[in-house]
Amino acid sequence: MSESSGDWSRHLAALAIADSHDDGAHDLNHLHRVWQTAQTLLQDHAEADALVVMAACYLHDLVNLPKNHPDRSRASTLAAELAVAKLREAGFPSEKLAAVAHAIEAHSFSAGIAPTTIEAKIVQDADRLDALGAVGLVRLFYTAGRLGSALAHAGDPLGTVRELDDKAYALDHIEVKLATLPATMQTAAGRRLGEERLQWLRQFQADFVAEWGTGSGS
Repeated sequence: MSESSGDWSRHLAALAIADSHDDGAHDLNHLHRVWQTAQTLLQDHAEADALVVMAACYLHDLVNLPKNHPDRSRASTLAAELAVAKLREAGFPSEKLAAVAHAIEAHSFSAGIAPTTIEAKIVQDADRLDALGAVGLVRLFYTAGRLGSALAHAGDPLGTVRELDDKAYALDHIEVKLATLPATMQTAAGRRLGEERLQWLRQFQADFVAEWGTGSGS
């Protein structure tokens, strides 16, 4: 990581905190984790601009709309616009602003914007990796609780004979979305880490069903 990136780290975190919101799944700790994971991915991509990646990691959730909000798919574009305005005011290198904006826009699953730069690919992978594994599982149930979802279907928690519905049942979200994430990773390290974390979730599913109750086998 370059000296200039190090100089910006605390300032970027401060910018993120200034627009903080009441969402424990997208708090400052989430931003720290995304940047930490991005640094691991950067090790395989010396050509990537670490400062661009850092800025996008810390500012990608400046506009964070609930999953059931009608404008959810536009949140990353709105976040990119706000990030550029804040970075420009803070004296961030102007020649890097477009790259930061694209990385923020493309990070979102719901936006469906394909990343075209290595920086955007790293940020997208790092953010999606935070949805997998132990921390990702806690974030899943936290968000489901805020939306009023049930933990799981009473008689068929894995959806073997019914249609999956992750709006109604939190556990369904593993198959509906999380299990699809490793295949969408843009970097080799991202795919490897994604598969490792998905395997942990698979074991959790098995343990959950074993404890869920007699109705799970009917």
